[in-house]
Amino acid sequence: MAGMKLKIKTKGDWTKTENWLEKLKARHNFNVLEKYGREGVAALSAATPVDSGTTASSWSYKIVQNENGVALLFCNSNKTSTNIPIAILLQYGHGNGHGAYIQGRDFINPVTQPLFDKIVDNLWAETIK
Repeated sequence: MAGMKLKIKTKGDWTKTENWLEKLKARHNFNVLEKYGREGVAALSAATPVDSGTTASSWSYKIVQNENGVALLFCNSNKTSTNIPIAILLQYGHGNGHGAYIQGRDFINPVTQPLFDKIVDNLWAETIK
C-alpha cells in the first residue's frame, strides 16, 4: 500500500448551490421573521408584569440584516429617566431607591425560547422543501 496515490478530479464549482442558498435566504427569512416578530411582540406583551401597562404595550421588533445573516430583535421602548429599560429591571431585578431590592421575574425567556425553536423548525422545513 505504500506509495499508492489517490487522484480526485473535480469539475465545476459551487455557483449554482450558492445562488440557490442566497435566493432561499432572501425569500424566506423575512417572511418567517415578520410572522414570528408579530407573534413574539404579542406574547411578550401578554407575559410582561403589569403595573401601569406601559412596559407591556411598549414591545416591538426589528429585523436586521448584515454580512452574517438576518436577526430578529425584540425591543422595549419604556425606559427610566436614566435611560434604563424597564423590561430589563423587571426581568433581572433592581433596587428601589429606598435600600430594598425588588426580585426579578424571568418572563422573557419562557416566551422567547419556544418562539425561537419554532423559527428554527420553520426555516429548516422551508430549506428542505
